[in-house]
Amino acid sequence: MAAPRSFVMLETQTLAEHKPQLGEFGFAGDDHVVPYEVAPLDVRGRTVQLGPMLDAILSRHNYPEPVARLLAEACVLTVLLGTSLKFEGKFILQTRTDGPVDMLVADFTTPQALRAYARFDADRLQALTDAGETSQQALLGNGVLALTIDQGAHTQRYQGIVQLDGTSLEDAARTYFRQSEQIPTDIKMSVAKLVTPGPAGAREQWRAGGILAQFLPQAPERMRIPDISGGDGDDRELTDHPADNSWQELLALLGTIEPTELIDPTVGAERLLYRLFHEHGVRVFRSVPVDDQCSCSREKIHGILQGFSAEEIKDSTEEGGIHVACEFCSTQYDFDPAEFAVE
Repeated sequence: MAAPRSFVMLETQTLAEHKPQLGEFGFAGDDHVVPYEVAPLDVRGRTVQLGPMLDAILSRHNYPEPVARLLAEACVLTVLLGTSLKFEGKFILQTRTDGPVDMLVADFTTPQALRAYARFDADRLQALTDAGETSQQALLGNGVLALTIDQGAHTQRYQGIVQLDGTSLEDAARTYFRQSEQIPTDIKMSVAKLVTPGPAGAREQWRAGGILAQFLPQAPERMRIPDISGGDGDDRELTDHPADNSWQELLALLGTIEPTELIDPTVGAERLLYRLFHEHGVRVFRSVPVDDQCSCSREKIHGILQGFSAEEIKDSTEEGGIHVACEFCSTQYDFDPAEFAVE
């Protein structure tokens, strides 16, 4: 069956990639970010469903459920923003707050590597759980969300900081775009556990999904819509142009998304985009894979230890060895202190 005219996929995947097919076009599937464009509305964005990759990151640390949900949203937001980078570098999301979950870190290294970690106070978290107060606002408390773009050595980092004062990650992301980027942006995210049958019985797996839409008009009149923050024109100039509700229409369409649609593997990114935008026509570009990859290595840690003084090496030695565990991937590296003897 031919694809509807209003649904066009560019640079489609090859059959050799063994992805489910929709006519002659392939679905991106889990752990792939799908860029899209709705030209009549001047909207561009990305959407993603995270499955096995996210489950591996969360299950590795066996986080309590409220913490896992928070970190899952941080991962969704990170890959939606990080996959937009057009250069070799990193996109880093980090929270620093006074709540029971005082730190979340997720970083995306181009072209496709994601790692993430959460730090929390188990006693304070348990007290909130017993009281039934596990909202994001209660877990995070007050602090900041920092979004950093790092292009590597010999370049200056760009960092945007948003206050977290009783707001969710989703709301903080909207604030970031309104204040730092001045691009009209909306984002929706959802996290849940999916129960799947298997040879050893039913198994719970973490899933998360999200969609980001940005209003990037080319026409001058659309750049000066009154209710768009960051507009560059004078409201009086609007009298020469017909009313344009493109951005409000986009918000209304995104408002129809059910949380389950963002994570349901039977819906998928392409089906969701078609449901939302088929009346306008939606163009879907080649998906970007996302992998669970940590940047730690034995060589990197060895290089750090080589810079330690003899006293620091002694202080780091336990039971005859130096044992270093990566907070992100939980890999443990063991070293003989004699390797770092200072003459």
